[in-house]
Amino acid sequence: MKKDIHPKYENASVTCACGNKFETRATVKEIKVDICNVCHPFYTGKQKFVDTTGRVERFQKKFGGQYFQKEKAKAKPKADN
Repeated sequence: MKKDIHPKYENASVTCACGNKFETRATVKEIKVDICNVCHPFYTGKQKFVDTTGRVERFQKKFGGQYFQKEKAKAKPKADN
């Protein structure tokens, strides 16, 4: 191995968003993660649902419920006279 071309491999502290902390080795001293083995649904067996309620309501509020009516008006066939 060539000298002085590789980063220093040292102890690193890992902090999860759930509050879990543990030590490992890495090229950086501190690592922050969103999910770890303590809070991951695969390991815990508990399903976490992300709060996505209100998306449809926000869409309808933004477009006033008239968004799809415009497309129907354009596609309306002409009456034969």
